[in-house]
Amino acid sequence: MTYRTIIVEMDGPVATLTFNRPEKLNALNAEMLQEVDQALTALQGEAALRVLILTGQGRAFIAGADVRQFLEFDSRRAYEFARQAQEVVRRLETLPMPVIAAVNGFALGGGCEVALACDLIYASEKATFGQPEINLGLMPGIGGSQRLARLVGKGLAKDLCLTGRAVSAAEALAMGLAARVFPAEALLPECRRLALELAAKSRFALAQIKQVMNLGFNLDLPSALEMETQAFGLCFANSDPHEGVRAFLEKRPPQFSS
Repeated sequence: MTYRTIIVEMDGPVATLTFNRPEKLNALNAEMLQEVDQALTALQGEAALRVLILTGQGRAFIAGADVRQFLEFDSRRAYEFARQAQEVVRRLETLPMPVIAAVNGFALGGGCEVALACDLIYASEKATFGQPEINLGLMPGIGGSQRLARLVGKGLAKDLCLTGRAVSAAEALAMGLAARVFPAEALLPECRRLALELAAKSRFALAQIKQVMNLGFNLDLPSALEMETQAFGLCFANSDPHEGVRAFLEKRPPQFSS
């Protein structure tokens, strides 16, 4: 498909979705959200796809929502925009494959929220994170008040959401918002290296780990442990565990079937 606000590239088992409104610092608007939604539908039909990387064109990952549209919003229109964005971001979060946010620059507001829905956040040394909505008389609307607290803790999340301050890649790494930080020129090569590493693993096991960790986080510990136990058993519904053990014992790379 041809898109106006994003670029989608497939390279073997890895797809890269690039936000492509550099003149607007890749600010989110309804068109971009719709195109991301369409791209996710198309990508889910790619049998060879195993890992998705998100990044941005130019100086930003996503520098937030396109705030000019807010001048025309009333409460109902604002709710509809947030609902549309929440549904697209939730699709990212629940994809049955690892999703890597390669945060190359500004990840503010909606950009930080999109990154938070990914499984791994890798950042350039030039990256900046924040939830500055309070400075516009607003609050996060695409999950920032919820996912951020679950990732870094309620105290740090309140610090960011209530003050609107931005944090560097180094501070994001220290607080657990970013998993790793790389020099700018190394970010995408390192993300692709990791993506290929993940693509060689059991697709079924990766999906189970992602689902159990996402769902179990909000359950009481006994319920989450039972869900983990059931998922562990389900892994043996295919041949991957047997192949993985044989490969380990034979000191060779595994050839997983899923």
